[in-house]
Amino acid sequence: MITHTLSVAYTEVSGPDNLSDQDKDLLQLAWEACDSAYAPYSNFHVGASVRLANDLVFKGNNQENAAYPSGICAERVAVFSASALHPGIPIRSIAVVARTEVFNLSVPVTPCGACRQVIAEYEMLSGQPIRILLQGNSEKIWIIDGIANLLPLMFHGGDLKK
Repeated sequence: MITHTLSVAYTEVSGPDNLSDQDKDLLQLAWEACDSAYAPYSNFHVGASVRLANDLVFKGNNQENAAYPSGICAERVAVFSASALHPGIPIRSIAVVARTEVFNLSVPVTPCGACRQVIAEYEMLSGQPIRILLQGNSEKIWIIDGIANLLPLMFHGGDLKK
């Protein structure tokens, strides 16, 4: 038997003033998207913004539906919109923010497993790590360079080819 250990890395900063102008802008656009999320059932509002290699930015927010699980997460709305409108243009960074009045989000919220796998797919397509910015109700911001730090044992599409 062999035991393997995985580790992940992320940077934590306190507030957007400690970010580059591009990262600040991306985070602000994610908050704008968060404000218009459709979350009448959970009251958990999530916004995302995606910056492509050509500097175009796309926003998305969570969209709930009474016929659960027919909704979709903010990250996938933003990523799929960007890919549908500009196929083949690599994603350079994504910001994901969340807020709720139901409980305290003292740490940033990370993407769900499905969203992590979608980000992984687009990162694999581009061959470059995607910079991921995360923030919740506090000033705390996590910066993650590459999806492997959120999904270390990701499923690879190459595994489907024989």
